[in-house]
Amino acid sequence: MLEASRYRQPTGPQRTAEALALQVRSVVQDSLASMPGDSKLRGIGVGSAGPINLKRGSVSPVNLAVWQDFDIRSLVEAAAAEMGYESNAVIRLDGLCIALAEHWVGAAMGRDTVLGMIVLTGIGGGIITGGRMTLGATGNAGHIGQIEVAGYTAPTGGCTLEEIASGPSTVRWARTLGWNGRTGEDLAISYAEGETVAVRAVQRSASAIGRALASVSTLLDLEMVVIGGGSSRVTPDLFALIRQSVLRHAPLDYVQDMQIIPTGLNEDGPLIGAAALVWTNAAEVKPR
Repeated sequence: MLEASRYRQPTGPQRTAEALALQVRSVVQDSLASMPGDSKLRGIGVGSAGPINLKRGSVSPVNLAVWQDFDIRSLVEAAAAEMGYESNAVIRLDGLCIALAEHWVGAAMGRDTVLGMIVLTGIGGGIITGGRMTLGATGNAGHIGQIEVAGYTAPTGGCTLEEIASGPSTVRWARTLGWNGRTGEDLAISYAEGETVAVRAVQRSASAIGRALASVSTLLDLEMVVIGGGSSRVTPDLFALIRQSVLRHAPLDYVQDMQIIPTGLNEDGPLIGAAALVWTNAAEVKPR
């Protein structure tokens, strides 16, 4: 990455659609302004929480109700045009960007069948098969956070993996049992101190993730799962707990050979993967 070219803006479900659009526009233009004067823009990669619509270039993030079928492609391209850059934006799931980054320069280099996964405010994923991105019919293949996990119910009544095992969901469940913390960071501290409810909450989330991965790997015959995101760092024990759950729930022997490892790119996976989109044939792949 170009030094001093990374910019952040706050997001979240409490913000309006207009505020989110202004923040995206700001990030795009700040990044372009940091380019050296003699450089050329090869393309623009955008990773977004899904679902996405590749034909329309729009996004409908599950956790951002104000952005339903929002035309992010036009927004990004217009922001670049205002800076004097004409370029098409390539939109993909943020989970797919993570998978692509890990396969390109991260922990999954040299592997042909990989699931990249992020556990944060939500849970997302992306699939590499045969060394290539798997899009599915609409570009939403790999949306593992929205699969239902048998045997679990969230405080909100749902049973998707995201509702059970995302950072906020895990915190919410712990609080229903009397734990007094409020954030994932608080949960990590309580877990390290051996607080009973915090330990149960982390174990429950790891168990749900492992159960989901056992099913997904049975279908896809995965070599490796690479997991990133702040909530995946709640404790070094997390990956062993997930692995134990996979072994407990895997219906067939070949699933037990799947590796489950932490990201090799820290927090940079989504950004690197979005950049990688313009170095691959992603722009040439058309959804049905």
